[in-house]
Amino acid sequence: MIDRRRDPGMADRREILDKERNAEIVKLYKDQTQSERVGSARQGLWAAAFIYLAFSITDILLIPDVAKTVIISRIMICVIGLLILELLFFIKVKSNTMDITCAMALVISYVAWLCPAAMTQQADHFRYYMVFGSLFMMSANLFFGFDIILSIITSTCVLGLFFLALFYLAPVDSGYVLAFGTFYVACFAFTSYVNLRLNRERFHVYLNALEAKKQNREATERGKALLRLSNTDYLTGVDNRRAIDQRLRDSWNEWQNDAIGFGAILVDVDFFKKYNDFYGHQAGDHCLVLIATTLKNALLPFNASLGRYGGEEFIVIAPSANREDVMQLAEMIRQTVENMALSHDQRKDGLSIVTVSVGAAFTREQRDSRLEKIITEADRALYSAKANGRNCVRLFDPTDPLTGDDNEHIAALLRVAITNNLVSLVYQPILNVKTGQLEAAEALMRLKLLDGTPVSPVAFIPIAERTGSILDLGLWSIRQACTDILVPFAAPMVSVNVSPIQLKSKGFAAKVSAILAETGVDGHRLAFEITEGINMDHQSVILRCIKDLEAQGIKIWLDDFGTGFAGLSWLRLFNFDTVKIDRSFLQDCETDRGRSLLRDIISLLRHRGHKILMEGIETEEQLKLMQQLKIDYVQGYHLGRPTPLAAFRSRLAA
Repeated sequence: MIDRRRDPGMADRREILDKERNAEIVKLYKDQTQSERVGSARQGLWAAAFIYLAFSITDILLIPDVAKTVIISRIMICVIGLLILELLFFIKVKSNTMDITCAMALVISYVAWLCPAAMTQQADHFRYYMVFGSLFMMSANLFFGFDIILSIITSTCVLGLFFLALFYLAPVDSGYVLAFGTFYVACFAFTSYVNLRLNRERFHVYLNALEAKKQNREATERGKALLRLSNTDYLTGVDNRRAIDQRLRDSWNEWQNDAIGFGAILVDVDFFKKYNDFYGHQAGDHCLVLIATTLKNALLPFNASLGRYGGEEFIVIAPSANREDVMQLAEMIRQTVENMALSHDQRKDGLSIVTVSVGAAFTREQRDSRLEKIITEADRALYSAKANGRNCVRLFDPTDPLTGDDNEHIAALLRVAITNNLVSLVYQPILNVKTGQLEAAEALMRLKLLDGTPVSPVAFIPIAERTGSILDLGLWSIRQACTDILVPFAAPMVSVNVSPIQLKSKGFAAKVSAILAETGVDGHRLAFEITEGINMDHQSVILRCIKDLEAQGIKIWLDDFGTGFAGLSWLRLFNFDTVKIDRSFLQDCETDRGRSLLRDIISLLRHRGHKILMEGIETEEQLKLMQQLKIDYVQGYHLGRPTPLAAFRSRLAA
């Protein structure tokens, strides 16, 4: 192995590289200090000209006989020199040219003073006056920023002119020559040395400034990189929550101060949990990255900002003048993701690709104007999009019960509904088709405002589910139904609608068990109706809860069968006691095709061994049809409307 430290060739190459590097630095120094050196030379020559003219006073005092000629010479030299200087500055010459010009001006100025001054009759005065010639030498080395070579050349010229004047213009004795010659030589050596030190010091200052600038630039770049990192989502590379919050505040300030409107658009990936659970978290992350990248590119022409607002939720902040622009942009976002055609086989809603639900809101004049309001409105619109089947766009509409401002009032009302007796139950009879007897009663929740105005279940049930109020209201309705119907044996059985939110809540089955023990009701007399629209695949928590409820003897009914795409999955996963067919199939029975479809559904359910309940019976003809089809149970307005407990008991007594 070669010892690099002892390799002379390597040392020579290193020395050559160091010299080349130093030469590059010197060249960079000269290039980058051009304007500074030109400015310094210009200022120096103007100052030197002023001092040069000021010495006219000394001319008058020491050599008055030739003072006029010397002063005229001074003035001419200054005027010509400064004119040439300004011309060179105007045409933007380089610093080397400017320095040479100034050096020549010094030498010529010395000659222009020396020659006419030597003609004076005041010989002694002139000999002593010549000592001031050293000022020209000092100027060359100290007053200007000449490099060492030019400085030495200029000083040498001044020194040579001095000795020339001593020997030819004003001969003096040897003592004078020794004294003043030594002074000039010493002045030459001293000022040249100082010039050398000053030049080195300037170069070192430049190097330090260059290093400081480099460190400052690197620190600035690191700061910018850290700022970008702190504002960037680690996975998708788009803005994170911190950055998007700042963009929201900036957009809001522009809206408040300059009336520049904007839209807030929330984008949620449909059924992303199923995608993650089936394909894996890496595939899920890759899906989010693809969506973020695609949307970011698609939004570039709209000058919109894209950020990740949550796990699978994105937010878009876009300048917008009206609702039509926001709606078009939101639809473009939905269509862009759909066109990606990313495979998603775990959906049970008829699609097999990744889609998004989009909720949008935009700035508008309103009474309660604050930044949080527009995000809340976009969130409500997103909830409405999900409630309407997903893969759709909903724009916030104050008049829509699912997105309107009344939601806040209803949500607040639901929190105090039980303690203020604003919530109640009504009961609708369920009859046995064969016997015509009362088989059960369905408990339906009702809500009223503080002034007694009723609120539609279509309006308050989704809000209760979204806010979590359904948990307390659901337990209250179970207890109340047991107390109203089962304890006094007003009906053999009571059915209560149960939300998937309740089934997924921790300890729900145990709380129901406590209610049964509290009221002394047998679990076999209680039925829970579960909506068919929920997709049950991979919902192990819900299945476990249903099993626990069934173990208590509680009957599990499947409600609204046929309204979604999840019904067959439900039938495959769980053996329901009763299946309630949605009323829409009964209304279609006026056509042969509709009646045939109903028969097929009934045949399917019979083969599965479920009891069948048909809701929505409104005419005698429909009841007779149910008898012909041998349906087990029926309910509907023709058999009895939902009524409060007192009216329900009175009907039973009659």
